[in-house]
Amino acid sequence: MKKTLAAMALVLASPAYADGALNIYNWGNYTSPEMIEKFEAETGIKVTITDYDSNDTALAKIKAGGHGFDIVVPSGTYIPIFVGEGLLMESKPNEMENFKHMDPQWVDVEFDPGRNYTVPWQWGTVGVTVNTSIYGGDIHSAALIFDPPEELKGKINVVPEMNDVMGMAIHYVGGEQCTADKEVLMKVRDTLKAAKANWLSMDYGMIEKFAKGDVAAGVNWNGASFRAREQNADIAFGYPQTGYPVWMDNAAILADASNVEEAKTFLNFIMAPENAAMLSSFARYANGIAGSEAFMPEDMKSAPEIVVPAELKAAAYVAKTCPPEASKLYTAIWTDLQK
Repeated sequence: MKKTLAAMALVLASPAYADGALNIYNWGNYTSPEMIEKFEAETGIKVTITDYDSNDTALAKIKAGGHGFDIVVPSGTYIPIFVGEGLLMESKPNEMENFKHMDPQWVDVEFDPGRNYTVPWQWGTVGVTVNTSIYGGDIHSAALIFDPPEELKGKINVVPEMNDVMGMAIHYVGGEQCTADKEVLMKVRDTLKAAKANWLSMDYGMIEKFAKGDVAAGVNWNGASFRAREQNADIAFGYPQTGYPVWMDNAAILADASNVEEAKTFLNFIMAPENAAMLSSFARYANGIAGSEAFMPEDMKSAPEIVVPAELKAAAYVAKTCPPEASKLYTAIWTDLQK
């Protein structure tokens, strides 16, 4: 009898998902290996990560079906699209144990009020990364991308994320986010087409190329710029004063996920402050979990890519999902730009 009880105790002490699996579809170079190792060690769940380079890429892959993923990490602007298409499970993160750690400002978000589908992954800004050894002027200007000076021509990379680039371009020509004003959008189209002649590329994952000096400027995310600066002190991050987006990426369980309980375990896991801090420490973005600051590296508490200078804050706007009428026009411009 004692042996039986001992055996039962051993089973109960073992990870709940000793043979479990979890397939995550996420932005490239955006997931902390240390955090994944900790999750696997604590739960016994084996994690596989597949990368993508834009929200549109992720959406198209998932809509096509047969993908085999359990979790996806779209930006807030795409969450209503995923929900509207029936692609996400209403997994009720707001009923999970670690939901108590979520920063209140990120609970009743416009893209998922009350958090019935998603939990924060990380959040940040879109701006301009500049190699100041090549360009020594004002870095807080979208003109470096849309009407670049001679020293930057042919050395510019633009991330392949439509909403980020279109949003900055719309503000640059004097419009507002989600405008469907065709006169404004004609200016945007002409500005982008003229600017593209001065760009080197429209690629994702440029941290190393910025650090090595292969690229001198570009539309970029603040954390990626931070990581490039860690390798090259000449790299700086600019906040365009015509307008720059604030965004949040969010983890969600897919409606056709095969490993639902494992996925729920993961969502709860990343809402723990220490684990959220691991994500931020790796990718160098803020997260939406209160208390994670205590576990963050010291250099993130004062980094200019994370702490926006007070005089540059007013130009920020929160990226939101645009109405179908506007989105259709943006997609047409974006598709033409990539030809």
